[in-house]
Amino acid sequence: MTLLLVILNIIIMLALIAGLYMMQKKYVSFSKRVFTALGLGIVFGFALQLVYGPTSEVTAQTSDWFSIVGSGYVKFLQMIVMPLVLVSIVAAFTRLKLTSNIGKISGLIIGILVGTTAIAAAIGIVTTTGFNLEAVQIEQGAAETERGAALEENLSGMQAQTIPQQIIELLPANPFLDLTGARPTSTIAVVIFAAFIGIAYLGVKRKKPEEAALFSKVIDMIYAIVMRVVTLILRLTPYGVLAIMTKTIATSDIDAIVKLGKFVIASYVALGAMFAVHLLLLTLVGVNPIMYVKKAFPVLTFAFTSRTSAGALPLNVNTQTRQLGVPEGIANFAGSFGLSIGQNGCAGIYPAMLAVMIAPTVGINPLSPSFIATLIAIVAISSFGVAGVGGGATFAALLVLSALDLPVALAGLLISVEPLIDMGRTALNVSGSMTAGVITSKVTKELDTIVYNDKTISPETAEA
Repeated sequence: MTLLLVILNIIIMLALIAGLYMMQKKYVSFSKRVFTALGLGIVFGFALQLVYGPTSEVTAQTSDWFSIVGSGYVKFLQMIVMPLVLVSIVAAFTRLKLTSNIGKISGLIIGILVGTTAIAAAIGIVTTTGFNLEAVQIEQGAAETERGAALEENLSGMQAQTIPQQIIELLPANPFLDLTGARPTSTIAVVIFAAFIGIAYLGVKRKKPEEAALFSKVIDMIYAIVMRVVTLILRLTPYGVLAIMTKTIATSDIDAIVKLGKFVIASYVALGAMFAVHLLLLTLVGVNPIMYVKKAFPVLTFAFTSRTSAGALPLNVNTQTRQLGVPEGIANFAGSFGLSIGQNGCAGIYPAMLAVMIAPTVGINPLSPSFIATLIAIVAISSFGVAGVGGGATFAALLVLSALDLPVALAGLLISVEPLIDMGRTALNVSGSMTAGVITSKVTKELDTIVYNDKTISPETAEA
């Protein structure tokens, strides 16, 4: 009986995928298809939740099959991340779009990412205080206790690193290893390696222009192929969003979400407030925030459903360059740096909220000016090296809590609603990196405002 029900669910999923494909054949816009996929995933997921329950064998087996589409799509995106970063940045040099101002661009992007993370921490503090959230309000069951013990064990196994050591970790000792994505900071290491290749190209161009011209043609050829692969993968976005959202809703613990509803609501209020800050910053530099929301929507939707900033990188860079008018070099720097530096949601809001919730359990006044200033500073500094994959928020929280001498075991109290909160955090992380790219382009006067403001340039146009 279980097998028949699983087959029935798979048939329904295939029918929904066929419907999305028909929308594509009828030239329905990319944004509408993504939004439709999101809605269908929510409805189908709740249906599976109500009919079978989140922990039933039918739901488990059905979700496993759905992963072929959802997780498969994410893996395809991850497959193209390193080639995209490497080739795009080198191509930016060969096309003379990233030359003498590379230091200024890097400094601006990192400054914006870290600065907005500090603001995110402040918002997290205000929200937690406003909702009067404390760790003692959460019932600590077996799952929370087990998670807390695991976090303590992880912390004891982690070697504390100083800021200079964290910076050194960003550098590529073996670029071929980093091209495999073996380290949390591999993406930034590849960016640095690509920058060296680009700078070397500029030197060769002055002394041996013929060799440089040949190299440039090879890079252009590889870039064209890589971008075509990106286009092919991005066309699968609606199907990936549908499968991922369905599985997420179907397997969510609704009872736990209702029980910890206050904490979930507070988290999303903080995330929403920080997103408003992104729009305010865009307004202050003179660009239309509404246009940003419309064009960034598919990227943020995928980040929300998939919970992976790294997987969203190809879509992130594609949207910045083809729809928001950001130069390729800046878009790749902003997107890549945003994977490991200054993640507003995972490294900013989340650790700050946890610290304020936990502080009273050890007799610390979370509203003390000295505590607040210390917390914001530690959050900003600790935001270096946070991996852009699942678990990055937990890693950031461990660093912050241990630096403040707070009990890290209590960080496991929200384990039952962690996936739901992580969805919003990831979307905010990606928005932060895109905002950094647009602002940096505007400040350096390299933003193509015609492309940015062109309403006819839609996600559908960009993927063509």
